[in-house]
Amino acid sequence: MTDPSPRRSPLHDVHAAAGAAFTEFGGWTMPLRYSGDLAEHAAVRRAAGLFDLSHMAEILVLGPGAADALDAALLGELSTVAVGRAKYTLLLNGEGGVVDDLVVYRTGEDRYLVVANAANRDVVVDRLRDRVVGFDAAVQDETDEVGLIAIQGPRAEEILLEVPAFAVADDADPTEQHFRESIAALRGYRFLRALWDGHPVLVARTGYTGEDGFELYAAPELLPRLWTVLMDLGRGAGLVPAGLAARDTLRLEAGMPLYGHELTPLTTPQQAGLGRLVRRDKAADYVGRAAVEAPEAEGERVLVGLAAEGRRAARAGYPVLAGDREVGVVTSGVLSPTLGHPVAMAYVDRPATGEELAVDVRGSRLPVTTVPLPFYSRKA
Repeated sequence: MTDPSPRRSPLHDVHAAAGAAFTEFGGWTMPLRYSGDLAEHAAVRRAAGLFDLSHMAEILVLGPGAADALDAALLGELSTVAVGRAKYTLLLNGEGGVVDDLVVYRTGEDRYLVVANAANRDVVVDRLRDRVVGFDAAVQDETDEVGLIAIQGPRAEEILLEVPAFAVADDADPTEQHFRESIAALRGYRFLRALWDGHPVLVARTGYTGEDGFELYAAPELLPRLWTVLMDLGRGAGLVPAGLAARDTLRLEAGMPLYGHELTPLTTPQQAGLGRLVRRDKAADYVGRAAVEAPEAEGERVLVGLAAEGRRAARAGYPVLAGDREVGVVTSGVLSPTLGHPVAMAYVDRPATGEELAVDVRGSRLPVTTVPLPFYSRKA
């Protein structure tokens, strides 16, 4: 089991020097904000933000049977993922509820990197270890050996390409120019193994903001220097350090679910708008398959977007009303910095798009309209 006391990121002193306000999150003390939520949010939408994600859990599944083991353990068909690619998927319980949402990187023919939410580190490790029994595969918790930062925003690639001393690992052309060409050609949910000043870094075109960007996995002791170089090179292009508050408003605008809010052990993928992940033609059986393929997996309530006027925002836990009848509950809500009006996600009794409802905001009714998700998407 992990230590119950809050852990500090390897970048804690860097954040403190930058004036960060901290919060406890998933068992870690992490930066909540620096200059301010709105400024950090706007910077990611317009230029770029740099996030410390060292609280995320990194778990290796490796061995000749790793692909088959993950096919049996997770909703997705990981055996079909090519080396160098990543897949968003879910870990389910036997009733089809979501234990955690994951990003899985296939880093070798017999090797996968599973990235889980910080608060679910122990449960994901335990479930995976249980589910690989009988397969020629092993599970290793590498969280303490891996750090993670993310640069997100429309200028993220431009800034990353300015960083010197990067090269593609195990490459016949280990030059900075070839690294830049490889990054420019890298598509979403792909990654490459790189070396920065001789140190291994996995550079992935993934993120959780609704913007283009990269996540950089490296040894924890490397992160302070890499963070400082990125900030020094990117500041002139508008790069700012960004905290968990901005990350939450960014993902909400992009309609991305958050575990513990939109995703819980009591919600199925279909209810959460993730029915596309349920593949009935998947060859392998997996935990939760019968439940998510049953008609009742659709559930009585489904995740919808809600939009309102004015400045008052619905918050998690607020009831959703149709007339005087409670028909749902808000899971996340905010006054959208990008759109300028309140938005929320909520589980509601199967409304039609455009239906007029209300949210009980501490005893007063906030009129809302159901709208498609996401609220915001980056236009090409």
